[in-house]
Amino acid sequence: MEKIYDVIIIGSGPAGLSAGLYAARAKMSTLILEKDKTGGQISGTEEVANYPGSIKDATGPSLVARMVEQAEEFGAERMRAEVTELKLDGTIKTIVTNKGDLKAKSVILAMGARPRLLKVPGEKELTGKGVSYCATCDAEFFTDLEVFVFGGGDTALEEAMFITKFAKKVTIVHRRDAFRAAKSIVEKATKNPKIEFIYNSGAKRIVGEGMVQGVELENYLTGETKEIMADPNDGLMGIFVFVGYIPETGLVRDLVKLDQSGYIITDAQMLTEIPGVFAAGDIRVKSLRQVVTATADGAIAAVQAEKYVDALAD
Repeated sequence: MEKIYDVIIIGSGPAGLSAGLYAARAKMSTLILEKDKTGGQISGTEEVANYPGSIKDATGPSLVARMVEQAEEFGAERMRAEVTELKLDGTIKTIVTNKGDLKAKSVILAMGARPRLLKVPGEKELTGKGVSYCATCDAEFFTDLEVFVFGGGDTALEEAMFITKFAKKVTIVHRRDAFRAAKSIVEKATKNPKIEFIYNSGAKRIVGEGMVQGVELENYLTGETKEIMADPNDGLMGIFVFVGYIPETGLVRDLVKLDQSGYIITDAQMLTEIPGVFAAGDIRVKSLRQVVTATADGAIAAVQAEKYVDALAD
């Protein structure tokens, strides 16, 4: 007889692993699916200093490993598989994967989101080594160093102002001659004595061996390039990229409601408009995308999935 899980969780970042822990601990038959590496974005983070209870020198991989251990201790199963189609109508949901069809009474969507990249040489190699996509996570590491911020929206300017609490100087590089951010935010940023601006420009390459040591900029109007290196006394600098995120919602684009940016719309209980289908973590509409909010989402989604499945048996 084909197995029908109480819940299948798609994605094994902090939201998915937290959901797996809570679901399995509630004695639900639980399967966590992941097509790529376990842990999501945090698996590439060298140090986690802002997750409550993090021990000294905690890393993304070490935190993920503990989450996996906890989920498995309570009986959650894990499978490496790529989901190719979702059939979410009806009481029993079907998850089509490259390893066969899977059945579940409830589904938690936790595929996350990925930062939009600059797509320049050196970016990939130096991510986590001076290149960051999260000021809340990493700004403190650049205390008294020079930082370059790429982007022109509300997030870029707000994060740049946050980074000035730590960095000695922040330069915002924008590809246009005017910001698309709210006027009030632009005005506040321009009044910040630690912030400078470079317009009509973008990164051509990021320079460094082991850590970011410089950046080459290109002026889009003149075509001229300029290499800016870190202060010799510092030896390194920071690069923060805020040019948007891409939610991993391709599988559900025509199945659940999304906002204009492609994020899944849920209620406070993580429920989508489809009964028995929940969303958790960076994939859903929310004001803060951090590990701590992802794990909270996962816990809520699992508890609500448990209530939904219990109600099916009544």
